[in-house]
Amino acid sequence: MAILEVRNLSVNYLTDEGTALRAVEGVSFSLEQGRSLGLVGESGCGKTTAMLGILRLLPAEGRIVSGEVVYDGVDLLHVSESEMREYRWGRISIVFQGAMNALNPVRRVGDQIVEAIMLHESVDKRTARGRVDELLGMVGITSERASQYPHQYSGGMRQRAMIAMALACTPNILIADEPTTALDVMIQAQILDLLQKLQKELELCIVLVTHDLGVVAEICDDVLVMYGGKTAEYASADIIYNESLHPYTQRLLEAFPDVENPASTLASIPGYPPPLDALPPGCRFEPRCHRRKDICAVKSPPLLAVNSGHYVACHPDKGRLNGATNR
Repeated sequence: MAILEVRNLSVNYLTDEGTALRAVEGVSFSLEQGRSLGLVGESGCGKTTAMLGILRLLPAEGRIVSGEVVYDGVDLLHVSESEMREYRWGRISIVFQGAMNALNPVRRVGDQIVEAIMLHESVDKRTARGRVDELLGMVGITSERASQYPHQYSGGMRQRAMIAMALACTPNILIADEPTTALDVMIQAQILDLLQKLQKELELCIVLVTHDLGVVAEICDDVLVMYGGKTAEYASADIIYNESLHPYTQRLLEAFPDVENPASTLASIPGYPPPLDALPPGCRFEPRCHRRKDICAVKSPPLLAVNSGHYVACHPDKGRLNGATNR
């Protein structure tokens, strides 16, 4: 049974002139206890906006215009702000993009985690400090380092500290937004191993927001590929990597090095994702698509159910997507 269901979530950004820019449109997915979802796409495709919408942490110009975010039977888009604060951190927590640089440089790391615990839970400082040692140990940092300042931590250790802070109130769901960005390859692998370890030990649900398909292949059960604010393809990781049907997904995979065939030529996708103020009238990927047809330029494709658990937003053609139905 799904612990989180996001249904047709749409988010707009309002410009100074009052124009509504469609940043996220009709995104849906579900998350079951202990499973992980990879949210994949190029920069600007709406991944982070969708996650901020789920937690109702959009910037002032952001507006949720439709959809449902159902956590354990409760639609989080319709609870009060005070109730929502209980769901943030306590039920759903997030490690923000670039979070390893978000620690206060003039405060000890342990004190910052204590503050987060006391802000969200009714515990005294002594109890909170005891929890800090446990949390740091959980992410591989010794308790002695709780008294140190962020500049005394490496980049990987600061990322681990932020993960510890995100777990401070024992959430069921951890959203990790580009958790390996700006880290070298060895540290990236350690952070991914840590997330896998925590997922198993704590039965966490993890939403991994990334543009790196290698990271997704490492730890995700399911994958949602976004383009231009919409879902391009959604399926299990096995289907995405071995039976993908959307041209965008296929091109992303072809641009990723094949370790079994290192001499193979990598594909590239010409052009750039569409700006929010100039979205194409039809399929948003059409200007860059190697399989575009006339209909793609004028009609936005529906999200089709190819089979159980596999959805593709692409116009059917002969021999492909046969038998698919609207979701």
